[in-house]
Amino acid sequence: MPSRERVQSLIDHVLQGKILEAVQEFYADDVQMQENLNPPTVGKAANLEREKQFVAYVKEFHSASAGPVVVEGDHAAIRWTMDFTAVDGNRVKYDQVALQTWRGDHIVHERFIYDTGAKA
Repeated sequence: MPSRERVQSLIDHVLQGKILEAVQEFYADDVQMQENLNPPTVGKAANLEREKQFVAYVKEFHSASAGPVVVEGDHAAIRWTMDFTAVDGNRVKYDQVALQTWRGDHIVHERFIYDTGAKA
């Protein structure tokens, strides 16, 4: 089960722009990451590639925040907001919740829940 400090460390990595390092440090080799109800991407290697595509898509971050954060047993929930300009020039605003299941110090399942119609 994750400690609140472990979850905060993950958040700190992301807010410092260390997204790829966060995947390496905080995610299990067999992690499943899922967008809304879409089929999950399975495995750390596949999810690392997915995150590399996201990082490459971002031209400039304007803001990012996390909170509230709930840690209960093997589960955590984090509300993320992000505002960035993509490489295609579009401004993108995310407001999503990440629901995480942890096994020890690593995330084994993460589902991002957001309104796809709300992206700016």
